[in-house]
Amino acid sequence: MAGGNERIMKALKEVWRRAENSLCADCGKPGPDWASSTLGVFICLSCSGIHRNIPSISKVKSLKMDHWDDAQVQFLAKHGNAVTKAIYEAHIPIYYYQPTYNDCQVLREQWIRAKYERKEFTEPGKQLPYSDGVKEGILWKRGRDNGQFLPRKFLLSEREGCLKYFTKQDAKEPKINVKIDVINATFQPVKIGNPNGLQITYLKDNKTRNIFVYHESGKEVVDWFNAIRSVQFHYLKVAFPIASDTEIKNRLTRNFLKEGYMEKTGPKQREAFKKRWFTLDHRRLMYFKDPLDAFAKGEVFVGSRENGYSVQKGLPSGTQGNFSWHYGITIVTPDREYLFTCEMETDQLDWIEAFTSVINQAMTPQEYAIEAYFKFKS
Repeated sequence: MAGGNERIMKALKEVWRRAENSLCADCGKPGPDWASSTLGVFICLSCSGIHRNIPSISKVKSLKMDHWDDAQVQFLAKHGNAVTKAIYEAHIPIYYYQPTYNDCQVLREQWIRAKYERKEFTEPGKQLPYSDGVKEGILWKRGRDNGQFLPRKFLLSEREGCLKYFTKQDAKEPKINVKIDVINATFQPVKIGNPNGLQITYLKDNKTRNIFVYHESGKEVVDWFNAIRSVQFHYLKVAFPIASDTEIKNRLTRNFLKEGYMEKTGPKQREAFKKRWFTLDHRRLMYFKDPLDAFAKGEVFVGSRENGYSVQKGLPSGTQGNFSWHYGITIVTPDREYLFTCEMETDQLDWIEAFTSVINQAMTPQEYAIEAYFKFKS
């Protein structure tokens, strides 16, 4: 018996060591040490928990701690991540957001359920709930002034190229009507305080406006997210006919580069530093009194190094403003310096890394236009 177990474990390790099985089949995390004995995929601990919630589809076992029999190992050897992905990911729409291990639970869970439970990507041309160019339904929206979440009707239309929401079900005119090409959407469960929390942002008079929504159903809110990406994709295909699908995909919804609290001082650099919530959305550094504010109190444009922008660790010597946090950051622009402080050194280093990644990128023609607007406004 012992010899049989050793033979099975040796065969299991050989399959496990294949290059195709070195990343989680669902989120791409390196070093998966769990597997589904019914699907034949190698997955990480976090994704195994989601698989465990759909036992009619997937039976998961630890590759290190659980017993595997000969038939199960042979099944894994026959399948593995490459073969199984070729079946369940055969026809993913290019606009569909495929989450990674850095993404929130609801995105990863609905991705796994879409693949294996609903089999949304196994057939070409399948009608999907986010692919027909229009979506209408109720989302719980946070009030801009009172902070209460109330049900609101939302309408997304590819034909009109916009997203609308109505304060009442029978309202004839929408409260907002936003062009689809200025919209971003990103999941924010921690900030919103709901596992299905979604932040929708759009530009209004070149200022960023935030809307915070959620839905009780994880599937429904992820369908809204991918419906927005679908409408954006088809809108941009028309607007930029010579652009490749990959180029257009890269212009769809994006996660913020960095968010968190810092302290800031004013332009004279003698004012007391005030704690603010900061969001770095590529070249827009926005700051808010509260993370759930609808509008930023101010924005800073972060340009490229070749145009005179840089980030420095620490504050200029002789800085006079009073501050309670001692890990400083200085953003140098052609016009002035912006001073910030962080509570922890790790926060300081993370912010510097995020700023550096933006500053090291060359600016696009559109970004030159945004920079000109910021200079005019100031």
